[in-house]
Amino acid sequence: MDLKNKNVIYVGGFGGIGFCCCKSLLEQGVANIAIMDVVEDAEMLETLQAINKAANVFYIKMDLTDVENIEGAFTEAHDTMGRFDIVVNGSGIMNEHEIERTIQINLLGVIYSTFAALRLMDKSKGGNGGLIVNISSVVSLDAYGAYAVYTASKYGVNGFTRALSDPYYYSQTKVGFITICPSTTETQMVSSLRMDALTTFDRMPPLPKTLCNNQSPENCAYNLVTAIKTAKNGSVWILSAGILREYHYPDI
Repeated sequence: MDLKNKNVIYVGGFGGIGFCCCKSLLEQGVANIAIMDVVEDAEMLETLQAINKAANVFYIKMDLTDVENIEGAFTEAHDTMGRFDIVVNGSGIMNEHEIERTIQINLLGVIYSTFAALRLMDKSKGGNGGLIVNISSVVSLDAYGAYAVYTASKYGVNGFTRALSDPYYYSQTKVGFITICPSTTETQMVSSLRMDALTTFDRMPPLPKTLCNNQSPENCAYNLVTAIKTAKNGSVWILSAGILREYHYPDI
């Protein structure tokens, strides 16, 4: 996929990965980026707007716990841009004690956001098709006991996204789906985590190798954009230690 002049929605664009990804997309020549997040970061927004002054970079408030708000945010973006070609669902939280909120934001938020986007992108219903990118985690491929709730939410993202990438649906909607599974990325969310929020147990098992391969948000974003450019419907990508590789589920 050539990113030049594409219109993008990035849900969670003020996070560490989101900000770096939006920056990379602007450097690739996208025409518009609507950043959807629960709170506006004016400084980040101004920084992004300065990267490519020909592009329109704007903020729309989105609360992933409010279905009506999600629908309204996508309608507003569609009214502003006329169409959108790429949607990235990149919001997420990690707190094993906030079970319902974790599932609400990490899984249900992605589901509702995806359907809100699909409603406006579906070519069989007057849309232009495009690509929806759902950000999961490597723990969805290699479960880690201490992150049981977080892992469950990300397993759900993988299953949901892969189901919608069915070729039968793609032949009608012309909307492709890819799943992104980053390893531990050095973002503010990760650095600010308290140990007592990470597990419901008294002790944590050793970290698996997949979670020890730390990466910078810049490296993660670069590889995320590379995966987006492939636009390979149904593909699952691991972003680990600055390396991008496609993951293939074993045959049953």
